[in-house]
Amino acid sequence: MSTSPTPRGFTPTGTIATAADRRRVVFATVVGTTVEWYDFFIYATAVGLVFGQLFFAPLGSDSVLIGFATVGVSFLFRPLGAFLAGHLGDKYGRKVVLMWTLILMGVATALIGVLPSAESIGLAAPVILVLLRILQGISAGGEWGGAVLMAVEHAPKTRRGAFGASPQIGVPLGLLLASGVMALMSAIAPGEQFLQWGWRVPFLLSVVLILVGWYVRRRVEESPVFLELAERKEHSRMPIVELFRKHAVLVIIAAVVFAGNNAVGYMTTGGYIQGYATNPDGPLGLERGPVLWAVTGSAVTWLLSTLAAGFASDRFGRRTTYVAGWIMQLVGVFTLFPLVNTGNVFVLFLGLAILTIGLGFTYGPQAALYAELFPASIRFSGVSISYAIGAILGGAFAPTIATALVTAFGSTTPVTWYLAGMTVLGLVATLMLRDRSGIPLDPDHEAEQAVSPVRGLTRA
Repeated sequence: MSTSPTPRGFTPTGTIATAADRRRVVFATVVGTTVEWYDFFIYATAVGLVFGQLFFAPLGSDSVLIGFATVGVSFLFRPLGAFLAGHLGDKYGRKVVLMWTLILMGVATALIGVLPSAESIGLAAPVILVLLRILQGISAGGEWGGAVLMAVEHAPKTRRGAFGASPQIGVPLGLLLASGVMALMSAIAPGEQFLQWGWRVPFLLSVVLILVGWYVRRRVEESPVFLELAERKEHSRMPIVELFRKHAVLVIIAAVVFAGNNAVGYMTTGGYIQGYATNPDGPLGLERGPVLWAVTGSAVTWLLSTLAAGFASDRFGRRTTYVAGWIMQLVGVFTLFPLVNTGNVFVLFLGLAILTIGLGFTYGPQAALYAELFPASIRFSGVSISYAIGAILGGAFAPTIATALVTAFGSTTPVTWYLAGMTVLGLVATLMLRDRSGIPLDPDHEAEQAVSPVRGLTRA
């Protein structure tokens, strides 16, 4: 640990967050993360519906597969966003990082909305599209850690799971908003109109959402844990170096916990189910609008189960809640494709709804779990980098893998076993961690926080 300059604009307070502060933080976290994930998911939804035709068609017959691969490419840049945000967030505060990740995501998304197709500018179109997707990946890599810590570090000790669920519900809310807007535009601009201009509206809408998110986040106070670190000048000079030197094993295990959830979740958030169900050359060939509304409905069940899991983790512990979630997720994995493959959109919704119950219970407690794993001085780096690595191991190429498996075997059964395997890995990683629900998060207890939560280790 070493001293570093007090952040510009910092006023030592030593005060504890008030109830009004906490309500404002929860609201700002939900709004900000919803906007971020709306922007991130609108791309994946568009890949399954239009990008293969508009941007990747010049690359050959595997245009849809290539499109899904670009969803994964952005994940490879999430660690860069996590490294940058973790370093800056541990040294200069959570709030400033959250403001800039919001802007970066919004600009990239809006530019996609005005990008000419390959028919107009040739191969430059997919190249520019991928570059903009990379910017989205960098932003997403930095966003989550800051949002999590703003929520959990403001929370009372006995309500961290509930408060930590606020950034988590930004994911289903973002999916709900992205699928809902796409479904609406599919109805307003059907057929060729959707391909010509309808799909662009949801991307351009990002400009309005970013302005709302910026306004809300500006009104939030900095995390009290960071303010205390700043007042004491107890910042780590190189938080990422310290993280990997002392907690490398913990980072990997925490990443695998998230990977088990993320691989399964990206069946919808990565656009795979939407593309699989609506592909006119595929086995189902369903209409675009009803499928999008089914995904939108499943986002509601995901949201509710995520909230329920956050509250449950405060009562029963993070680990117990997670274990129950993995069991429910496994049930959802084995029922998903048998229900989707009926070709009935209502039964498809049922399959997604069952799946999202387990997804919520393996995602809702994650914010509190991660925050309680790492010492205060390197916490932003720890949660951000674990999350980014988990996203690469999990959701990054899950739609691409699923597409390749179906192409190779002519069946969705291998996809089911792939998702089941990821779920079991998540369960095993969870069982390797001690439950640290309620551990003090402030700098006074850094020594206690530094004791490894990995079973069988005393220090990392």
